[in-house]
Amino acid sequence: MSTFEKISLPTVKHIIAVASGKGGVGKSTVSANLAIALARNGYKTALVDADIFGPSIPPMFGIDDAKPEVAYNGDQEMMFPIEKYGVKVMSIGFFIETNQGLIWRGPMASNALTQLLENTQWGDIDFMIIDFPPGTSDIQLTTVQKLTLSGALIVTTPQEVALNDARKAASLFNNKDLGVPILGVIENMSWFTPNPHPDEKYFIFGEGGGERLANELSVEVVGQIPLIAEVGEAADKGLSVYNQSSKVAVNAFDRIVENFIGKIQD
Repeated sequence: MSTFEKISLPTVKHIIAVASGKGGVGKSTVSANLAIALARNGYKTALVDADIFGPSIPPMFGIDDAKPEVAYNGDQEMMFPIEKYGVKVMSIGFFIETNQGLIWRGPMASNALTQLLENTQWGDIDFMIIDFPPGTSDIQLTTVQKLTLSGALIVTTPQEVALNDARKAASLFNNKDLGVPILGVIENMSWFTPNPHPDEKYFIFGEGGGERLANELSVEVVGQIPLIAEVGEAADKGLSVYNQSSKVAVNAFDRIVENFIGKIQD
């Protein structure tokens, strides 16, 4: 594994992978709002949409139609990320039509991600969040091998089917040849609380799944995010949790930042 040439990102202090192993657990929503939360806490933040085949970050930021500026440094093409909510965003979604599917083999997708990382003018960045696609295939392996990651956050929902896939994602980082530290588990959709009854909790996807996974991995649950309809509705409109009336999700993401920052080794 050490024979892989690392991508040089000298202006980026920390690179954090956000992974789940399974689609549908809200990983991209977590990645987007985590990046925004970091920016709101004063950190220079970047967000890379590593899901080449299903990029979802641009619509979540309301920047689907944005086109990154391109300049040339000699023969080298350099792209400038789109900035919104204080976060510098880069995604393959900026370069393809919304309804266009990429019919690429794994190596082509991996090369595309490498170019997004290498050929983007990031500037000084404290935290770069990499929103991983589901699974443990070429893109994930290329990212882990070619980037110097400070750590990974594992996103899951409480039910067992999500935990099984999260375990697979965690095994990639725990591979002895890769050795990326897992910083913690984020449990999404932990419970549902109806607006008229703020003191009630309904564990519709089960209870304690994130804690069980964290115990297996010998890490902590760095945050629990309740199931809030407004979060998904806001994402569809390109808005973050900080644009919502409910402060429950805001408090959850602020706690996640507070909890996992202390685990980063400078």
